Amino acid sequence: MSEVDLWACERAHWEQGPVCGIDEAGRGPLAGPVYAAAVILPRDLDLAQALPGLNDSKKLTDKKRRELFEKIKACALAYGIASASPEEIDEINILRATFLAMSRAVEAMGMTPACCLVDGNRDPELGLPAETIIKGDSLSASIAAASILAKVSRDDVMLAMGEQYPQYGFEVHKGYGTKRHYAALEEFGPCPIHRQSFLKKFYAGK
Repeated sequence: MSEVDLWACERAHWEQGPVCGIDEAGRGPLAGPVYAAAVILPRDLDLAQALPGLNDSKKLTDKKRRELFEKIKACALAYGIASASPEEIDEINILRATFLAMSRAVEAMGMTPACCLVDGNRDPELGLPAETIIKGDSLSASIAAASILAKVSRDDVMLAMGEQYPQYGFEVHKGYGTKRHYAALEEFGPCPIHRQSFLKKFYAGK
């Protein structure tokens, strides 16, 4: 990642004030909440020293994500982590539930950013100036940090759900539609944390 200037996206907005990176985790799974995180990093932060290996959470090992998770929380000026429940996903759809989680994450920071950098191509309409950045979790330090906070937080919830509902293997696939997950659905049916609106393939086979 040395060839990528992870501060470039933030630098373009620094004159406006604090810049916040926002990302989500868990839009695709059949079960569990969708998570979002918002992070404001100090402008003078030496990324190589403070957050070595910072990158898109999906490109990191679980061990590396967890190391960075603690370091991000320790060095951030502000951060917020929030979610939207499976019930909210079913009620308002996954896109709007993701935006709701993002809004909650920004609110949880307790600090109002001047600008938000959002991973993807959809503006979550937070009532704040925002720039959407496709693959932003590989291009922006703040978004990469947010992706890690959201991913680790959601993984921990799904690990706990794996203990609560051991027959589904949530601790392994984190709720995604794997062969094992569909086999468990066939045998046991959905549980309370399944997203009913995501089970069309399951119900279609009935």
